[in-house]
Amino acid sequence: MTTTFLQSTAVVLPTGQRPALLVLQGGRIADVLPYEAAVAGPVHNCGNAAILPGVIDPHVHLNEPGRTEWEGFDTGTRAALAGGLTTLVDMPLNSSPVTTSVENLRIKQAATQGQLHTNVGFWGGIVPGNAAEVEPLIAAGVLGFKAFLTHSGIDDFPNATETDLRRVMPILASHGRPLLVHCELARGNDEWKKGDTRSYRNYLASRPKSWEDEAIKLLIRLCAEYGGPVHIVHLSSANSLAAIAEAKAQGLPLTVETGQHYLFFNAEDIADGQTQFKCAPPIRERANNEQLWQALQSGLIDFVATDHSPAPPGLKQLASGDFASAWGGIASLQLALPVLWTAARARGATLPDLARWLSTNPARLIGQSHRKGQITKGYDADLLVLAPDTTFTVTEALLHHRHKVSPYLGRELTGVVTHTFLAGEEVFRHPDFLHLNRGQMLTR
Repeated sequence: MTTTFLQSTAVVLPTGQRPALLVLQGGRIADVLPYEAAVAGPVHNCGNAAILPGVIDPHVHLNEPGRTEWEGFDTGTRAALAGGLTTLVDMPLNSSPVTTSVENLRIKQAATQGQLHTNVGFWGGIVPGNAAEVEPLIAAGVLGFKAFLTHSGIDDFPNATETDLRRVMPILASHGRPLLVHCELARGNDEWKKGDTRSYRNYLASRPKSWEDEAIKLLIRLCAEYGGPVHIVHLSSANSLAAIAEAKAQGLPLTVETGQHYLFFNAEDIADGQTQFKCAPPIRERANNEQLWQALQSGLIDFVATDHSPAPPGLKQLASGDFASAWGGIASLQLALPVLWTAARARGATLPDLARWLSTNPARLIGQSHRKGQITKGYDADLLVLAPDTTFTVTEALLHHRHKVSPYLGRELTGVVTHTFLAGEEVFRHPDFLHLNRGQMLTR
């Protein structure tokens, strides 16, 4: 059995950051030793570069099968490795077929053959009429279920109603599986399309905070009624923070994520026609996003996930700059860590904060906190090495996503992932992939 020794003056442990020597064996962290410990074998000394648990992103759209021209398991999980992501969870939509039945799940799993470069789990989908599929999907190993309360963007994944949620929430609660919800209760609001559809201000106004706030209040009520875990994805409205705080104070099993783009960008800085910034909910104004930061740093928001949702450049309407017809989604999977670190370190955040927001807390949502998301003896040896003070500029050549459309192009970011380890094996050494197809399918 191969044993690897990793040493750094900055190993990020659950108890904080300190010098340590890690023993990796059999795919696990066999031991965490003092930095100066004597061991029988060569030591990979990372110097002052930090060792962190691999990033876990539970909100990714890989779009395969059926829309592989949008991304795909191969390109998506390559990009993930290069960004220090060791585990991601694929959303049930934007692929075709959508993951709303066991049959469709099997089709998606078969599509991963030979191209899983990171660990990948799957969410099932909740749509009108598929309540009978929920328990079979749980038995098949999905990590939880995703529902939309507004149009998802594709017609083959229609939004669920309150009635649909009430049918499935008792089942999910009995199995302890989380319900993830895109929280927008849309009200007919197409008037803005009669105006300037290149205007970001008009697009922002077309999806008001009230849509999110009403949906979140509904989910809090249902969470209290049924008692099962509920997770709010990509929170953008700071107006809902008070209701979330009250729900958590009452002990409800409610968790919340926000996205890197809501913390890094502000509406005031987005020019008209810049459809690479279009997402739903939209990137809001600076004062709102400052409150999101405060909630993240206080622990009210549990973690940060990319909602990586790429599309071919033509669908982003870059030439026309038309927000009405552009696909809403931001490609950022490879940049999950440096984007957050760049913004967070300017606010006094630490590497242990980063590990909590990108690894430890996401592991809890996906039911893997007993083995992933922290550097602890006995845990999976999914790790990254980070040069935390090194800066780089995002270029198309750097990105391994299938398409290079991203609002981060041209931005200077801080934090370079120099190595990624999967189950104790070094699979990426910047800028090279050393070993591919080492990922595993995750089930519960």
